[in-house]
Amino acid sequence: MQLLPIAEQLSNAKSWDEFTRTLMLAGKKLPAMPEHLQSDATSVEGCESPVWLVLLNAECSKDEYSKGEFVAYSPSKVIRGVLAVLLEKANHLERRERVNFDFGAYLHECQLQRYMSESRGNGIKSVIRRLQVL
Repeated sequence: MQLLPIAEQLSNAKSWDEFTRTLMLAGKKLPAMPEHLQSDATSVEGCESPVWLVLLNAECSKDEYSKGEFVAYSPSKVIRGVLAVLLEKANHLERRERVNFDFGAYLHECQLQRYMSESRGNGIKSVIRRLQVL
């Protein structure tokens, strides 16, 4: 499985501190989601912390070969870091690839699964489901 830059940095982290620092920096670099897009319609249910996720250029995304561009936001620094990893990959994939992509295995490859609580993990599963249906 090809890891993209953020995921690769996480997988190569030698310590908890390095991993956490990398995750927090990734979250800080996550492009800002305009406030008008943070609505009930874009909210991801099942998350411990609020999460909003939207696919821009959605009218183009119906084509299985299109990509569109995901943007997301959470006030949680940890979740923003996880969102950065997920969006980096999702925005790299065409729709037909994204629908069947194993994001859980991807997170496992970059060591994220072992650092997430069960409740955070359940919320991230909700985010992944949304990534695959949009």
